[in-house]
Amino acid sequence: MLSWLREIALILVISIVLSFVIKTFFFKAFYIPSESMVPTLEENDRIFVNLMVPRNFALQRGDVVVFKDTKGWLPPSNDGAQNWFQKTLEFIGLLPDTSQQYLVKRLIGLPGDHVVCCDAQQRITVNGVALVEPYVNPAEVPRPVPFDVVVPAGDVWVMGDNRNHSSDSRFHNAAQPGNGFIDEKDIEGQAVVIAWPLNRLGTLSNYSSTFSSIPAPH
Repeated sequence: MLSWLREIALILVISIVLSFVIKTFFFKAFYIPSESMVPTLEENDRIFVNLMVPRNFALQRGDVVVFKDTKGWLPPSNDGAQNWFQKTLEFIGLLPDTSQQYLVKRLIGLPGDHVVCCDAQQRITVNGVALVEPYVNPAEVPRPVPFDVVVPAGDVWVMGDNRNHSSDSRFHNAAQPGNGFIDEKDIEGQAVVIAWPLNRLGTLSNYSSTFSSIPAPH
C-alpha cells in the first residue's frame, strides 16, 4: 500500500509540474467573457493560446490574439471570489487564467501598416488593399466606424469579428492611452484551439488568404 501511494504521489507531482511548465512556456487556457468575437468565438468558450507567438514566432495579420488590458479598455474587475483551491488550479494551468484582465481580438494591422475604414464598398483597407473578411459576423451588416491610422513600431491594430458589438481599436483611438494600438509586449499569445464546449472543439484560422495580397508597409 505504501509503495502504491508513493507511485500515485509521484504521478501527481509530475503531472502538476508538467502542467505548470506547459502553461508557462507553451500553451495557456483562457475563457471568453463576451460576444465580441462571434461567430469565431462564443461567450464562455474555453480556448488554448500558443504562448510562443509572439515570443518565438512572428505575429501575422489575421491572428486571433489574447492580450493584457494595460490600456484600460475594460471596466474594473469584480472577480475576487475565488478560493485558494481555484487559485491553485489556475496557477498550475488546470483552470483558465483570471489573474489579470484580458481581451481577445483579431489582429488586422502590423507595425507600419496603413489601416483605413472604409473604401466605397465599406471595406477595411490595409496598405491600400481592401479586405474581404469571411470571419466577420454574417448576421449583421457592420456599421462603418471611420478611421485612418498608421500602426506605430511595436504596436498592432485589433478588431473584433462581431464588429457591431466589439469595443476594439476603433473606439480607443482618440485621447486614450495607446490611441487604440496594442503593445506587442502585452500580447499573451495566439489563440489556436477551442477546447470547450466539446461541440465547438476545433482549431482557429488566421485566414491567411484574406491577407496574402497585402504589400509590405512603406
